Amino acid sequence: MSKKDWWKDAIFYQIYPKSFKDTNADGIGNLQGIKEKIPYIASLGVDAIWISPFYKSPMKDFGYDVANYREVDPIFGNLEDFDLMLKEAHSYNLRVIIDMVLSHTSDMHAWFKESRQNKTNPKSNWYIWANPKEDGTPPNNWLSVFGGTAWEYDCKRGQYYMHSFLKEQPDLNIRNEEVQEALLNEVEFWLKRGVDGFRLDAVNHCMHDDKLRDNPPKKIDWDNFKHCQYKNPCPYDMQHHIYDKSRPENLEFMTKLRKLTDKYKDKMMVAEIGGDDCIKLSAEYTATKDRIHTAYNFALLGWSDGAEEIKNAVEEFFSYADDYSWPAWAFSNHDFVRVASRNAPSNSENIAKRAKMLIALLCSLRGTIYLYQGEELGLTEADVPFELMQDPFGIFLYPDSKGRDGCRTPMVWDSKKLNAGFSRAKKTWLPIPKEHKKLAVNIQEQDSQSTLNFTRKFLKWRKKQIEILKGDIEFIKAEDNLLIFTRKLNNCKLLCAFNLGDSCISMDKKDKLDILVGYGLENSVLDNKNKIELLPFGVLFAKFI
Repeated sequence: MSKKDWWKDAIFYQIYPKSFKDTNADGIGNLQGIKEKIPYIASLGVDAIWISPFYKSPMKDFGYDVANYREVDPIFGNLEDFDLMLKEAHSYNLRVIIDMVLSHTSDMHAWFKESRQNKTNPKSNWYIWANPKEDGTPPNNWLSVFGGTAWEYDCKRGQYYMHSFLKEQPDLNIRNEEVQEALLNEVEFWLKRGVDGFRLDAVNHCMHDDKLRDNPPKKIDWDNFKHCQYKNPCPYDMQHHIYDKSRPENLEFMTKLRKLTDKYKDKMMVAEIGGDDCIKLSAEYTATKDRIHTAYNFALLGWSDGAEEIKNAVEEFFSYADDYSWPAWAFSNHDFVRVASRNAPSNSENIAKRAKMLIALLCSLRGTIYLYQGEELGLTEADVPFELMQDPFGIFLYPDSKGRDGCRTPMVWDSKKLNAGFSRAKKTWLPIPKEHKKLAVNIQEQDSQSTLNFTRKFLKWRKKQIEILKGDIEFIKAEDNLLIFTRKLNNCKLLCAFNLGDSCISMDKKDKLDILVGYGLENSVLDNKNKIELLPFGVLFAKFI
């Protein structure tokens, strides 16, 4: 499987294990379920798998609150199950990266249990502790992403501890060299086990201002506020987060991670970067060969419509990028409303056409590509009733938003089976929408025009397009619903055009073009003498003659 920089032109398939496949009838997906579906994943034509956390955890934030980095939570199986799954993936030439949560742990982690005992124990400085102000209030104005203050008072220790997310997720003090060494040991445990790399969760949260200075306020344009998760600004949006995350000192820790990873052949890391300047930060975190290989930002995870936004995000990254910087792009993941439901068409036929177009568009951008489970089926955001909601962030935002449960509902494998083939349990951890069952794998496999079969055809075709895999990108037009760019490598040049809307768009044929067909998009364009007609949600690929 050795190939230098294999990750650059790779397509990763993200698996959210709780919702992928359940093999023991408890209503929750597990590692054996992933192993069972490796042949399916390989059939898509992807190159690698990213698996969201499966570590031992109290599941306050569904595994992103790690209680033990070296143990598999019993709901997912055990280390032997992981090893067998990894071996199966490698037998299909699929690489596997896993989530590594380094900025915080669970409050049930042994490190935190020791740290909170008193101010003199060996791990007393392993987390961010601070005294109250004279009036008993928190040390500064930092806020939690999930709502409220980022500080929780601990009566036993008589101090506040910081938590960027839930209060059950205390932030590690990564300025402490002992903490850095401990985390590097946890990373190496999985490298020795054979994983191909890591997705570094919220990695720009890893270091905080040592003086604990207040974040300055950020002016909000209330009338034009736009966020993909909720309608109105949360208090977190009202600060410039220059002191509680994205500290420049954090890059020194990134170099240590890279040095460790480089000890093992053909490994990679992708950084999850969120923040006010997430694109610029993504370029910065990948700027040299001793930092992170590629970075995954939120620029397109919030995208809903309009060509210009995509153009601007890609061009902005490469405006900052130097010789090493490399982006990673995604439209969907486990934290954001599914892209199929953002600015969705009114009828199911157009929803399917748009889903195909979006896969073609995403997989044609310059960078490493991430597809989220169910994206290949065109799954839409599920409407989970309040009484069945699990996500603490969704419960906090309700009713303005329903949080993240809607993108985390179980995969639909077989419409004829109980729970669409996901589980034999009477009840699954999140409900399965009726509309998803109509998009189940068994149904789509029988339909040559399905989103699933399109994905397979298109990804197979993509592997042969050297311009897409290796070429530069240049945008020609990004106006309303029309996006046109070229991918060029040496003398090979490919035109890529996308109709993001439900009306036909005409393109002048100024150059001699060899229009490419036969990879699932045969009904996307009409080629006339002087014009090319892009049909609703149509896609055009053409070689310059």
